[in-house]
Amino acid sequence: MADGVNVELVVVRHGITAWNVERRYQGQRDIPLLFPDAEEGLLALREALASERFDAIYSSDLHRCQQTLEWIQAAKPGVPLRLEPRLQELNFGDYEGKVYDELKDLPHYRAWVDSVGELQIPGGESAAQLRERLALWLADVAKDALAHGYQKILVVTHGGVIRELRRRFETIEFWGGVVTQAQGRRWQLTYHPGDCGKGEWLCNCSSAVPVPVSEAL
Repeated sequence: MADGVNVELVVVRHGITAWNVERRYQGQRDIPLLFPDAEEGLLALREALASERFDAIYSSDLHRCQQTLEWIQAAKPGVPLRLEPRLQELNFGDYEGKVYDELKDLPHYRAWVDSVGELQIPGGESAAQLRERLALWLADVAKDALAHGYQKILVVTHGGVIRELRRRFETIEFWGGVVTQAQGRRWQLTYHPGDCGKGEWLCNCSSAVPVPVSEAL
Protein backbone atom coordinates (compact mmCIF):
# COMPACT_ATOMS: atom_id res chain seq x y z
CA MET A 1 0.00 0.00 0.00
CA ALA A 2 3.05 2.28 0.04
CA ASP A 3 3.09 2.96 -3.70
CA GLY A 4 0.74 5.32 -5.48
CA VAL A 5 -1.48 4.50 -8.43
CA ASN A 6 -2.35 6.36 -11.62
CA VAL A 7 -6.05 6.41 -12.54
CA GLU A 8 -7.84 7.85 -15.55
CA LEU A 9 -11.28 8.89 -14.32
CA VAL A 10 -13.93 9.54 -16.98
CA VAL A 11 -17.00 11.10 -15.36
CA VAL A 12 -20.14 11.79 -17.40
CA ARG A 13 -23.51 13.32 -16.66
CA HIS A 14 -26.77 11.51 -17.41
CA GLY A 15 -28.87 12.41 -20.45
CA ILE A 16 -31.71 14.91 -20.63
CA THR A 17 -34.87 14.47 -18.54
CA ALA A 18 -38.21 16.28 -18.66
CA TRP A 19 -37.22 18.18 -15.51
CA ASN A 20 -34.01 19.33 -17.17
CA VAL A 21 -36.07 20.71 -20.04
CA GLU A 22 -38.47 22.39 -17.61
CA ARG A 23 -35.48 23.67 -15.56
CA ARG A 24 -36.78 22.07 -12.36
CA TYR A 25 -34.51 21.22 -9.46
CA GLN A 26 -34.21 17.49 -9.84
CA GLY A 27 -31.93 16.43 -7.02
CA GLN A 28 -32.50 12.90 -5.79
CA ARG A 29 -35.94 12.46 -7.37
CA ASP A 30 -35.78 9.36 -9.56
CA ILE A 31 -36.71 11.03 -12.85
CA PRO A 32 -36.20 8.96 -16.05
CA LEU A 33 -34.61 10.18 -19.28
CA LEU A 34 -36.78 12.03 -21.80
CA PHE A 35 -36.96 10.52 -25.26
CA PRO A 36 -36.49 11.36 -28.05
CA ASP A 37 -34.83 14.51 -26.62
CA ALA A 38 -32.07 12.58 -24.85
CA GLU A 39 -31.11 10.42 -27.81
CA GLU A 40 -28.80 12.79 -29.71
CA GLY A 41 -26.56 13.48 -26.73
CA LEU A 42 -26.43 9.85 -25.66
CA LEU A 43 -25.48 8.66 -29.15
CA ALA A 44 -22.72 11.28 -29.35
CA LEU A 45 -21.39 10.15 -25.98
CA ARG A 46 -21.60 6.49 -27.05
CA GLU A 47 -19.55 7.25 -30.15
CA ALA A 48 -16.98 9.21 -28.14
CA LEU A 49 -16.44 6.28 -25.76
CA ALA A 50 -16.84 3.44 -28.28
CA SER A 51 -13.15 2.59 -28.53
CA GLU A 52 -12.44 2.82 -24.80
CA ARG A 53 -12.18 -0.10 -22.40
CA PHE A 54 -12.77 0.53 -18.70
CA ASP A 55 -11.47 -1.54 -15.81
CA ALA A 56 -14.47 -0.65 -13.62
CA ILE A 57 -17.67 1.40 -13.76
CA TYR A 58 -19.38 3.30 -10.95
CA SER A 59 -22.86 4.72 -11.47
CA SER A 60 -25.36 6.62 -9.41
CA ASP A 61 -28.18 4.24 -8.56
CA LEU A 62 -30.83 6.67 -9.83
CA HIS A 63 -32.68 5.43 -12.91
CA ARG A 64 -31.58 8.21 -15.28
CA CYS A 65 -27.93 7.27 -14.75
CA GLN A 66 -28.57 3.57 -15.23
CA GLN A 67 -30.47 4.36 -18.44
CA THR A 68 -27.57 6.51 -19.62
CA LEU A 69 -25.10 3.71 -18.95
CA GLU A 70 -27.27 1.29 -20.93
CA TRP A 71 -27.52 3.67 -23.88
CA ILE A 72 -23.83 4.45 -24.16
CA GLN A 73 -23.03 0.71 -24.11
CA ALA A 74 -19.85 1.16 -22.07
CA ALA A 75 -20.52 -1.76 -19.71
CA LYS A 76 -18.79 -4.85 -21.10
CA PRO A 77 -18.72 -8.48 -19.89
CA GLY A 78 -16.27 -8.91 -17.06
CA VAL A 79 -16.14 -5.20 -16.17
CA PRO A 80 -17.23 -4.66 -12.53
CA LEU A 81 -20.23 -2.33 -12.17
CA ARG A 82 -21.05 -0.71 -8.84
CA LEU A 83 -24.32 1.15 -8.29
CA GLU A 84 -23.32 3.86 -5.84
CA PRO A 85 -25.81 5.92 -3.77
CA ARG A 86 -23.00 8.34 -2.84
CA LEU A 87 -22.91 9.42 -6.50
CA GLN A 88 -26.49 10.71 -6.34
CA GLU A 89 -27.15 14.37 -7.07
CA LEU A 90 -27.17 16.97 -4.33
CA ASN A 91 -30.32 16.57 -2.22
CA PHE A 92 -32.29 19.73 -3.06
CA GLY A 93 -34.84 19.05 -0.31
CA ASP A 94 -37.68 21.57 -0.38
CA TYR A 95 -36.50 22.90 -3.76
CA GLU A 96 -36.93 19.64 -5.66
CA GLY A 97 -39.58 19.79 -8.36
CA LYS A 98 -39.60 23.59 -8.34
CA VAL A 99 -38.35 26.15 -10.86
CA TYR A 100 -36.52 29.40 -10.23
CA ASP A 101 -39.63 31.59 -10.48
CA GLU A 102 -41.26 29.60 -7.67
CA LEU A 103 -38.26 30.11 -5.39
CA LYS A 104 -36.65 33.45 -6.27
CA ASP A 105 -38.52 35.51 -3.66
CA LEU A 106 -37.91 33.13 -0.76
CA PRO A 107 -35.27 34.52 1.67
CA HIS A 108 -33.71 31.10 2.36
CA TYR A 109 -33.39 30.43 -1.38
CA ARG A 110 -31.74 33.79 -2.04
CA ALA A 111 -29.35 33.14 0.84
CA TRP A 112 -28.51 29.70 -0.54
CA VAL A 113 -27.75 31.14 -4.00
CA ASP A 114 -25.61 33.90 -2.47
CA SER A 115 -23.67 31.27 -0.51
CA VAL A 116 -22.89 29.39 -3.78
CA GLY A 117 -24.41 26.29 -2.26
CA GLU A 118 -22.59 26.33 1.06
CA LEU A 119 -25.75 26.83 3.10
CA GLN A 120 -27.79 23.71 3.74
CA ILE A 121 -30.99 23.57 1.71
CA PRO A 122 -34.13 23.19 3.86
CA GLY A 123 -34.80 19.47 3.98
CA GLY A 124 -31.71 18.81 1.84
CA GLU A 125 -27.92 19.05 1.76
CA SER A 126 -25.18 21.63 1.62
CA ALA A 127 -22.28 21.56 -0.85
CA ALA A 128 -20.02 20.55 2.05
CA GLN A 129 -22.19 17.50 2.76
CA LEU A 130 -22.01 16.51 -0.90
CA ARG A 131 -18.23 16.92 -0.86
CA GLU A 132 -18.03 14.76 2.27
CA ARG A 133 -19.84 11.80 0.70
CA LEU A 134 -17.82 12.17 -2.49
CA ALA A 135 -14.61 12.12 -0.46
CA LEU A 136 -15.72 8.84 1.15
CA TRP A 137 -16.51 7.41 -2.27
CA LEU A 138 -13.13 8.52 -3.66
CA ALA A 139 -11.41 6.81 -0.74
CA ASP A 140 -13.12 3.57 -1.73
CA VAL A 141 -12.18 4.11 -5.39
CA ALA A 142 -8.57 4.40 -4.27
CA LYS A 143 -8.82 1.16 -2.30
CA ASP A 144 -10.37 -0.62 -5.29
CA ALA A 145 -7.74 0.73 -7.68
CA LEU A 146 -4.91 -0.36 -5.41
CA ALA A 147 -6.43 -3.77 -4.72
CA HIS A 148 -7.50 -4.63 -8.27
CA GLY A 149 -5.14 -2.61 -10.44
CA TYR A 150 -7.84 -0.37 -11.95
CA GLN A 151 -6.26 2.17 -14.29
CA LYS A 152 -9.28 3.47 -16.18
CA ILE A 153 -12.65 4.05 -14.54
CA LEU A 154 -15.98 5.29 -15.91
CA VAL A 155 -18.42 7.14 -13.66
CA VAL A 156 -22.03 8.01 -14.59
CA THR A 157 -23.48 10.63 -12.30
CA HIS A 158 -25.10 14.07 -12.02
CA GLY A 159 -24.29 17.69 -12.74
CA GLY A 160 -23.82 18.74 -9.13
CA VAL A 161 -21.46 15.85 -8.47
CA ILE A 162 -19.31 16.74 -11.49
CA ARG A 163 -19.30 20.39 -10.41
CA GLU A 164 -17.87 19.46 -7.01
CA LEU A 165 -15.33 17.08 -8.53
CA ARG A 166 -14.21 19.86 -10.87
CA ARG A 167 -13.84 22.20 -7.93
CA ARG A 168 -11.66 19.59 -6.27
CA PHE A 169 -9.50 18.54 -9.21
CA GLU A 170 -9.48 21.68 -11.35
CA THR A 171 -9.72 24.30 -8.57
CA ILE A 172 -12.31 26.33 -10.45
CA GLU A 173 -15.04 28.48 -8.98
CA PHE A 174 -18.58 27.24 -8.36
CA TRP A 175 -20.29 28.69 -11.43
CA GLY A 176 -17.52 27.52 -13.75
CA GLY A 177 -18.09 23.84 -13.05
CA VAL A 178 -21.26 23.30 -15.08
CA VAL A 179 -21.39 20.47 -17.64
CA THR A 180 -24.41 19.77 -19.84
CA GLN A 181 -26.29 16.49 -20.05
CA ALA A 182 -24.45 13.54 -21.67
CA GLN A 183 -21.13 15.34 -21.31
CA GLY A 184 -18.42 15.23 -18.69
CA ARG A 185 -14.74 15.40 -17.81
CA ARG A 186 -11.68 13.19 -18.10
CA TRP A 187 -9.09 13.43 -15.33
CA GLN A 188 -5.63 11.92 -15.21
CA LEU A 189 -5.13 11.39 -11.47
CA THR A 190 -2.47 10.05 -9.16
CA TYR A 191 -3.42 8.69 -5.76
CA HIS A 192 -0.76 8.71 -3.04
CA PRO A 193 -1.62 6.61 0.05
CA GLY A 194 -0.91 8.45 3.28
CA ASP A 195 -0.56 7.61 6.94
CA CYS A 196 -3.60 6.28 8.80
CA GLY A 197 -5.41 5.65 5.54
CA LYS A 198 -5.54 9.35 4.61
CA GLY A 199 -4.33 9.48 1.02
CA GLU A 200 -4.25 12.30 -1.50
CA TRP A 201 -5.54 12.59 -5.06
CA LEU A 202 -3.54 14.81 -7.41
CA CYS A 203 -4.84 15.88 -10.83
CA ASN A 204 -2.26 15.85 -13.60
CA CYS A 205 -4.57 17.06 -16.40
CA SER A 206 -8.23 17.40 -17.33
CA SER A 207 -10.23 17.57 -20.54
CA ALA A 208 -13.81 17.59 -21.82
CA VAL A 209 -15.83 14.50 -22.78
CA PRO A 210 -16.72 14.29 -25.62
CA VAL A 211 -13.82 16.32 -27.01
CA PRO A 212 -15.20 19.60 -28.44
CA VAL A 213 -15.28 19.70 -32.23
CA SER A 214 -12.92 22.69 -32.31
CA GLU A 215 -10.28 20.67 -30.41
CA ALA A 216 -10.81 17.47 -32.38
CA LEU A 217 -10.10 19.10 -35.75
